Amino acid sequence: MDESWDWATGEDGGDAARHTELRTDIPHPARMYDYYLGGKDNFPADRVAAEQVVKLLPTAPAGARANRRFLGRAVRYAGSLGIRQFLDIGTGIPTANNTHEVAQLLAPDARVVYVDNDPMVLTHARALLSSTPEGRTAYVDADFHDPASILNAPATKELLDFDEPVALLVVALLHFLPDGDDPYGLLDRYKQMLPAGSALILSHGSGDFLSPEVAEAVTRVYSGSGLHIASRSHDEILRFASGHGWEPVAPGVVPVNEWHAGAEDVSDDDRALTAEDVAGYGVVSVKRA
Repeated sequence: MDESWDWATGEDGGDAARHTELRTDIPHPARMYDYYLGGKDNFPADRVAAEQVVKLLPTAPAGARANRRFLGRAVRYAGSLGIRQFLDIGTGIPTANNTHEVAQLLAPDARVVYVDNDPMVLTHARALLSSTPEGRTAYVDADFHDPASILNAPATKELLDFDEPVALLVVALLHFLPDGDDPYGLLDRYKQMLPAGSALILSHGSGDFLSPEVAEAVTRVYSGSGLHIASRSHDEILRFASGHGWEPVAPGVVPVNEWHAGAEDVSDDDRALTAEDVAGYGVVSVKRA
């Protein structure tokens, strides 16, 4: 790794602070998600926990892949609205069809700021900075719990103009925030910064389609691994996407594989999945005023 790389701004500079220690002995959500997607950037502790989930919910890997495809469709939808700026919080380990790759395929001048606080993501952040010549990407090492550090980061200020519409992505993130963290209040702090015409792209795990026994057992696996997971209902997830001028676009809050299910880019894999298979909702909301 080039030690002169400034991971906070995405430009050459001094050493950036790494405020999160890489712990390979305990599971991490980003690395478990990488395992579900068939990636190799995970450790034995991540695989043990993920395999316990798969025993309870064999379709978890298929659901993770459906979630990624939802992200792609939602980014393309935001691009079709003319949005050229994206703030992707809880980015995760880079994989195929990252936000900037999808956005810049539609609009080469699109600008993307990625945010995560996992050191494993940090080590792979260069893969997120391979922008088109016309566009820009940057990586901010910060935590969703600290909106000020993200919104005031030099890279954020340089790449994103909050007088123009921005797409805010919180994909497979908020279910790792307990109610005690005030996830609604935290998300509102970001949403309030966005002007009319902006979009919220959100997906969230839910036990609505699972038996109570399976939902509780999956929650126990995560909690037993030191990871909190909140399985929120349809109406609770709708609350994230509504109010204060924000309105979900059709079809509203639906299983991720069903969002814009009639679109040309919906795969046969999505059509073959059930709501129980994906065990999570997706929604895109637009700020009307």
